[in-house]
Amino acid sequence: MWELRHRGGCPSPGGAVAPPPREGEAAGGDHETESTSDKETDIDDRYGDLDPRTDSDIPDIPPSSDRTPEILKRALSGLSSRWKNWWIRGILTLTMISLFFLVIYMGSFMLMLLVLGIQVKCFHEIITIGYRVYRSYDLPWFRTLSWYFLLCVNYFFYGETVADYFATFVQREEQLQFLIRYHRFISFALYLAGFCMFVLSLVKKHYRLQFYMFAWTHVTLLITVTQSHLVIQNLFEGMIWFLVPISSVICNDITAYLFGFFFGRTPLIKLSPKKTWEGFIGGFFSTVVFGFIAAYVLSKYQYFVCPVEYRSDINSFVTECEPSELFQLQSYSLPPSLKAVLRQEAVSLYPFQIHSIALSTFASLIGPCGGFFASGFKRAFKIKDFANTIPGHGGIMDRFDCQYLMATFVHVYITSFIRGPNPSKVLQQLLVLQPEQQLNIYKTLKIHLIEKGILQPTLKV
Repeated sequence: MWELRHRGGCPSPGGAVAPPPREGEAAGGDHETESTSDKETDIDDRYGDLDPRTDSDIPDIPPSSDRTPEILKRALSGLSSRWKNWWIRGILTLTMISLFFLVIYMGSFMLMLLVLGIQVKCFHEIITIGYRVYRSYDLPWFRTLSWYFLLCVNYFFYGETVADYFATFVQREEQLQFLIRYHRFISFALYLAGFCMFVLSLVKKHYRLQFYMFAWTHVTLLITVTQSHLVIQNLFEGMIWFLVPISSVICNDITAYLFGFFFGRTPLIKLSPKKTWEGFIGGFFSTVVFGFIAAYVLSKYQYFVCPVEYRSDINSFVTECEPSELFQLQSYSLPPSLKAVLRQEAVSLYPFQIHSIALSTFASLIGPCGGFFASGFKRAFKIKDFANTIPGHGGIMDRFDCQYLMATFVHVYITSFIRGPNPSKVLQQLLVLQPEQQLNIYKTLKIHLIEKGILQPTLKV
């Protein structure tokens, strides 16, 4: 970018670049046009806010301290660094899986809080990287505005969730009725206040860099808040739509690491030198098998397959329903080649098991691209991990980089191939209408059912 300083003429004695002579004028002419005074701005004012640094000029971020517990360090002190890291990762992985099972046992609400906590921590890790890279510029309000925008976006998305799934509860609370009725306007006003604060914080010489960080914050919000909102939306469709995709990504992460650790020889991608084709392929087949089995086990229980609903009469979430056909055993005829091998004509499966193959395939083939994206991001800023929250694993974002991509796919998959009208949601929307509107809908529905022959017309006396 330095060539910008040399376009249009030679440096003047004051260090600015003189404009080139117009056609027909001598380079050293004594006269100037009347408009020259309007254009006599210092070249530094025009281009001084540009950041001419290349990737190699980005300052090194100090490495995070090792947070491995001392008891593990002493127990594994005799091992090589490769095996020491293997044992630390394995022990911490089993610990996290055990805690995850505990949260599942505690119910849907605790899972939502877990998703919210992970979202906030991932946002913190990404924003902190930006602050540590560019803090030497002393940008005003950067972190304050970043957290303010996080609050605004969460207010918008969680307000939408409350309006959709807690309508009967909102109807009883007058204060909440006002907030829900004007929710989108309030959300926009809050965002607009942050936008104006950003404009007022712009500082000469740092304009472009401040817009970099403004975009940094919004992309981070897109990656974290939007995806975590979709995770919660998937959870409301039934806990199985939350557990199978997430556990498939976890399974692929673990099995790909194991296959790569023991059998890996062929590098997969330059962004992640430790990733191998052996690990990638082994993780794919392992994940598909795991997803198929997990879908079979979970489909047996209402607790996992029923949509999560809020019951205002008991002030709690419930997962009780008559399972849909998706979670009822069906008989499928086998192709002739498999009939001879299995020696049976048909096999009984839950239809969801077939969908689990699509989910597992995405988790093992496309999901890792989220990890590669994160690897490229970390290489761009010369860091090994997003943070040192989990010894042997790095930050929370290091463990959930693939999950966010998976959440979007599951949401799109449900809306495209699975979801139909939700009677419970329609009923909640009807209950918040005015009595006259409810009566009109009742009359219209009654006429419709009579025309279809479901109801018998009443005889007028």
